Amino acid sequence: MKQLQDRGTLGLALIAGLAINGTVAALFSSVVPFSIFPIITLVLAVYCLHQRYQNRTMPVGLPGIAAACFILGVLLYSAVVRAEYPAIGSNFLPAVLSVALLFWIGAKIRARKTQVTE
Repeated sequence: MKQLQDRGTLGLALIAGLAINGTVAALFSSVVPFSIFPIITLVLAVYCLHQRYQNRTMPVGLPGIAAACFILGVLLYSAVVRAEYPAIGSNFLPAVLSVALLFWIGAKIRARKTQVTE
């Protein structure tokens, strides 16, 4: 049950990263059309993360992985938007950083699983 809660926290951090970049793009970018849904998603994701932080203790190592998931969400949204609207620029750097960060997160999660089973 504890690992399921950890996955939920990591998923919420990823969604919050996607939503914050989507909100900034929707509000300040003339290329991306405006939508209210990233703002709603950002508010709900941050609220849920705040509730988890208040009601549960975070295990050792989870805040770093959650921060990496947040940054991964920001980079993934940036790569997708740049692929959809090439006038903004190349998506090479966000895509490469996303893949590297994804492998780092996977390695950290695997290392935590081996520590828990021992």
